[in-house]
Amino acid sequence: MSTYFPSSHDITRKWFVVDASGKTLGRLATEAASRLAGKLNPKYTPFIDMGDHVIIINAEKIVLTGLKSQQKVYRRYTGFPGGLREESFVRLMARRPEKIVEEAIKGMLPKNKMGRQMGTKLKVYRGDKHPHQAQQPEVLELAAR
Repeated sequence: MSTYFPSSHDITRKWFVVDASGKTLGRLATEAASRLAGKLNPKYTPFIDMGDHVIIINAEKIVLTGLKSQQKVYRRYTGFPGGLREESFVRLMARRPEKIVEEAIKGMLPKNKMGRQMGTKLKVYRGDKHPHQAQQPEVLELAAR
């Protein structure tokens, strides 16, 4: 008996749309990351990208619990001496709420070539409109907590 490995012809990718209105950031991110990685697929193989496409709308309506919205700081480094840049959650939310959701989800994916490829299947939008109607995405309901 030989071990079964799914080929690229066996993989059928679905499209899911998630409304982030009133959803907790971490709970939304874990569900989206597992869909992107394909972990809910019965043929899941860790070293093959079997994930689906995920579209997240209403990114500006995401919620954090507790005091995280006042305390959370996003840091990045420009590559130059003294180039550490910090931005608070409140300021980044006003400027680019899509970036907050993208960073949370991509931080839960593998840190390698395959993880970066999984991240390309994530689409995050500020409003309730998205340009992916032709793919006929299914609405993905998350448990309200």
